[in-house]
Amino acid sequence: MLVSVSERESESIGAEMSITVYYTTVTGSREVKSQQWEVTRVMDSKSIKYEMIDIAQNNSLKEEMRSKSGNPSALPPQIFNGDQHCGGYEDFVEAVETSDVRKFLKLD
Repeated sequence: MLVSVSERESESIGAEMSITVYYTTVTGSREVKSQQWEVTRVMDSKSIKYEMIDIAQNNSLKEEMRSKSGNPSALPPQIFNGDQHCGGYEDFVEAVETSDVRKFLKLD
């Protein structure tokens, strides 16, 4: 279930909204677009609520994503549960293939 919120509205959302997906609306890469779509499609199919943060809205959001992930060259999508970095697309796909999505998202 996509719940789109502004950059700082997320701070007022309680524990119920802990999964965050950093993505971008501005990319020429079909691969990035496809990866972002796949992450949201899977989470929607599993009725997992998540927040989308568009790093194209503000460069500081891209830096925040990279800082929180511990990777200065991280590309979207990057997935977090609160401040804990769950991983990027490749890690997510591996979790889907092993039926461990909830564990990957640190929900179980």
